[in-house]
Amino acid sequence: MKQSLLKNILYVLVIIGLITSVLMFTKYWDKTDQYEGIASGNGRLETTEVDITTKYGGRIANIYAQEGDMVEKGQLLAELDTREIEAQYKVALAGVEQAKQNKNYAQAIVSQQEIDLTQKKKNYLRSKTLFESKSIALITLEEDETEYQRAEAALMAAKAQVTNYEAAINAAKANAESIEVQLQESKLYSPVKGRVLYRLVEEGEMIGNGGKALVVLDLIDTYMTIFLPTSEVGLINIGSEARIVLDALPNIPIPAKVSFISPEAQFTPKEIETETEREKLMFRVKVKIAPELLQGHLHKIKSGLPGVAYVRLNETMPWPDSLTMRDRNESRP
Repeated sequence: MKQSLLKNILYVLVIIGLITSVLMFTKYWDKTDQYEGIASGNGRLETTEVDITTKYGGRIANIYAQEGDMVEKGQLLAELDTREIEAQYKVALAGVEQAKQNKNYAQAIVSQQEIDLTQKKKNYLRSKTLFESKSIALITLEEDETEYQRAEAALMAAKAQVTNYEAAINAAKANAESIEVQLQESKLYSPVKGRVLYRLVEEGEMIGNGGKALVVLDLIDTYMTIFLPTSEVGLINIGSEARIVLDALPNIPIPAKVSFISPEAQFTPKEIETETEREKLMFRVKVKIAPELLQGHLHKIKSGLPGVAYVRLNETMPWPDSLTMRDRNESRP
């Protein structure tokens, strides 16, 4: 009698366990088969991370952003100590001025040599005329001709010196511009409008060439990555309409579009020989939220939120009521 009672109790417990499992399975079952003609997959909201790095190493002088701060595109986030570079820049500018003065001096020499050459040429031509009339000796003509040739050579040398100083000016300017670029690169600006995710250095710390100082989230580039099988990927295209439903906002479908379809399959079997095997291929698909929708809600975007992305397989098919936008202003990640 007792054994029969224990068996009945055990059966009841097993049945209760099965019912509970079914209920739990139903509650958390992936929603991918919920809508006919719509592909879907689970994922998490992601936002592109932009590394703010230094081109040249140095000591961090100031940091103007904290983790979590909203920043504008072009906003100054940090800067390096530039006292040594500024001194080098002054020396470089002085070098440019010195090269210009040297060129001016060389040009003055050219002018002087041109006057001298004109005079020596007159002397030579006069001597040539006098020699032809047998008024002077040959040696006098030869001396004036030699002086004329020396003046020509001296003028050419002076002009070459001017060219050298012009090259020196260009080199000095290039050196100054290089240092000026280094000064400009010592200031780190945000290339995007977004939120500071990480602050990786503090004021006074040394950072090397290409060192990472901060990480900023490009909130306009917010998306969800899902994986779809071959049969569904073949029916969607870049630009296909999609919806994202976050677990935190289950009643607000967020408009999105397919922005990327991987050219290579994931979870690929070692050997693909049959159609059944090919159906096991999964492709990574990126579903991006419309940037214009994000503009008014940047401060509310939170990467990492789980949800489901839905992609319509037939562009002519209407969206189900539960995925239809009623008020776009309410939709936000």
